[in-house]
Amino acid sequence: MSKRHILIADDDPSIRTLLRTFLENEGYTVSEARTGAEVMNIISNGRGVDLLVMDLRMPELSGMDILQRINEQELGVPVVLMTAFGTSNIAIKAIQLGAYDYITKPFELEDVLVAIQRFFEYQDLAAEVKALRVQVGARDPSERIVGHNSQMLDIYKTIGKVARTEATVLIVGETGTGKELVAETIHVNSLRRTAPLIKVACASLPETLLESELFGHEKGSFTSAYTQRKGRFELAHKGSIFLDEIGEMSLGTQKKLLRVLQEREFERVGGSTPIKVDTRVIAATNKDLQAEVEAGRFRADLYYRLNVITIQMPPLRDRKDDIPFLVEHFLDKHRFAPGAPPAKITDEAIEVLMRHDWPGNVRELENTIERAVVLSQGGVITGQHLLLTPASRSQIIDISERVRNRTPLHETIADVERQMILDALRQADGNHDRAAEILGISRAQLTAKMKAHGIAGTAREQPD
Repeated sequence: MSKRHILIADDDPSIRTLLRTFLENEGYTVSEARTGAEVMNIISNGRGVDLLVMDLRMPELSGMDILQRINEQELGVPVVLMTAFGTSNIAIKAIQLGAYDYITKPFELEDVLVAIQRFFEYQDLAAEVKALRVQVGARDPSERIVGHNSQMLDIYKTIGKVARTEATVLIVGETGTGKELVAETIHVNSLRRTAPLIKVACASLPETLLESELFGHEKGSFTSAYTQRKGRFELAHKGSIFLDEIGEMSLGTQKKLLRVLQEREFERVGGSTPIKVDTRVIAATNKDLQAEVEAGRFRADLYYRLNVITIQMPPLRDRKDDIPFLVEHFLDKHRFAPGAPPAKITDEAIEVLMRHDWPGNVRELENTIERAVVLSQGGVITGQHLLLTPASRSQIIDISERVRNRTPLHETIADVERQMILDALRQADGNHDRAAEILGISRAQLTAKMKAHGIAGTAREQPD
């Protein structure tokens, strides 16, 4: 995520310098403005200001004047006002004009930071709620769960029965089977659907940070805890929280989570005041938690609390009859260009997909189809556009990740082509003729491409 951009507006250069230095040390990008006219020039030119922290009294245009113009011109720039006149009528008028908050001078730097952090937390939560409401109004996540297999039909029935209850749900299955999508579907079909679904990737957070992320922390509770911070459970109040890969959670954090499930309360890290919370817990794991309990790595009492309703997601190798339906869904989802028709796929390519074991499950299939659409340029996908290896998920080029990171298309196509050549050479045991046949190109083309990708000479020549 790019740094948030804060514009500091004050006619006092010492205050601007003080705030800029402090906020840049906190990780923000900071710009300055001396007058009201400078403020309007910056925000009107679309320079991507995420928050305007502005003095009430400035030359040329006052803070109230700027608030008025922001409203009239529908610029959508959020404002925190600074004022030496902390009277209620100023506060009321500022809020009525759309200011998010105001700070009374003289102020402590920590007060400014708290106001800024509180705004961005509110903004993040509002964005998530808005996205969920769009999702509810437009397309239910259940429409993205594709499958006619009997195991999938049983899962649909279970979701239908438990979604509108308050029961804790444990979703079990291998990586890539769609556990997060099931969690979204349960939430969107629950009585809590207008409140947020807060997601926590337990495996991606260090143990030292996970507890603070879940339960928040008090100011001064550890070295970098400069302010009080709400945790994910507080943000999920009245909504749901999805704890992905819960089997990675330490025993200490498990104990605190058990208390939340039993008593619906917890303390922030470094705090002693109990905080009540009304949150539904949906958890997921790719581990056998019963085995983890027996090995002493997972609390038995927490396991039984989580294991109220269990949904077992089948691996794709056990529901291969769903592959044609999934392929059709992914071809419609991943089009070569906006507005383009879905790519086609040959029967021979479908047969190749049906024979694969899919160690990465549905996620691997989606990535394979998305990559094939790119390689076929949205035309007809044949076997030569499919990159299928027994490699682990981490070795497979993730097209979606590259799109998010804005990787140039030609770089991705080159990387995919190189990977296909290497895999064809492995399958052909280094025989260039057989590898070229697998790829559907000539021996001369293969040699040229190997040289272009820096892999020439790595394969065994066919004996005369």
